Amino acid sequence: MPLTVKDMMEAANAVVKRVDTAFAQVALGQGGLLLDVRDAVELQQTGRAKGAHHIPRSMLEFRADDTLQSHDPELQKDRPIVLYCAAGGRAALAGKLLKDMGYHQVYNLGGLSDWINAGGEVSEP
Repeated sequence: MPLTVKDMMEAANAVVKRVDTAFAQVALGQGGLLLDVRDAVELQQTGRAKGAHHIPRSMLEFRADDTLQSHDPELQKDRPIVLYCAAGGRAALAGKLLKDMGYHQVYNLGGLSDWINAGGEVSEP
């Protein structure tokens, strides 16, 4: 039977821990990466969490694969990675993808609003 988005979200949420901003800030303080997986248009409209690295969800596989020339050196399999998007769905799916690719410490912060509501700073668009 074909997968549905609901099926994919359940699988992602089962393996990617949802964390709060306090957890994220501790992970970042220990060398972790805050990763924004939203589209470029969203960053232009709302900015991004201060210090966040941006890789759109649509390009993540190509940036995460360390055997490709397009690999992003910010992505290291032993580095904690805290993902966020607009509401948390893409972050969960992106997190599962990274785990499937061998990344070990992958977390879902949720959406940019979760960061902002907890007092996280935002870089202007």
